[in-house]
Amino acid sequence: MFAKAFLFALAASSLVAAHGKIAVMTGDAGGNTTGLGIRGAIVPGSGANQKTEVDTTVFNSKKAASDGLGKTTTGANTLRGMAAVMAQSGFTFPQVSDGGSISGTIHIVTTDGAGPYTAICDPTGTGSFSSGTHMTVTQQVPGTRGNIAAPKQRRFIPRMLIKMGIKMGIVKRASNVNEDYPFAATMPVGMSCTGIVAGQTGVCLVKIVNPSAAGPFGGVVAVQMAREASAADDNTSTVKACPKAGRMVSAKFRM
Repeated sequence: MFAKAFLFALAASSLVAAHGKIAVMTGDAGGNTTGLGIRGAIVPGSGANQKTEVDTTVFNSKKAASDGLGKTTTGANTLRGMAAVMAQSGFTFPQVSDGGSISGTIHIVTTDGAGPYTAICDPTGTGSFSSGTHMTVTQQVPGTRGNIAAPKQRRFIPRMLIKMGIKMGIVKRASNVNEDYPFAATMPVGMSCTGIVAGQTGVCLVKIVNPSAAGPFGGVVAVQMAREASAADDNTSTVKACPKAGRMVSAKFRM
């Protein structure tokens, strides 16, 4: 009886669902990035939802393994936006070894941006996640069905009752959380990235998404397999030269 009454009280309180976004993601072999569509420090961490959620990516389909790059308040995300992403991240995508990992920070903006998050790798670099490969998440963001209680509620309301309220759908408009959580996932062994993104070859796209009914939320990042990036950076070519002796030889020079 007490629990039931308490849940009704939750319904009248600020228990709500949150937007989440990829603040930074790094590769086990170096390099870093943000999620596609992230505007950086110009977006405040706390404040009114219409100010803090503007660069949060929302996906159209509730299925994690669905195609597309999502959208923000400014419109649909496109691969053209990866040039701006690279500019913010030092012009190097995360470098990932074979069977290596990506790790970084997911910023929970509001209460419906929580975990658990799913990661899917698209080796074509086009956003074809429906035919991509699920990655193994090794460090997860807390949450139930994409929701988490606001910080004050977590201090005063028993966790069991919060989870019951989320499962029963007793939620309102998302309120601000403004918290960072670590996230990590392992790349599939033997993955060959074939995408060309922002002038870079050997690129995979990784979709990181939560199951929020209000979203889903998350983002897309680009990564390069370290071995493929290394080959792409080696600007050496072998051409045929004709010396005075008249025989054909190979001469290696740097472009």
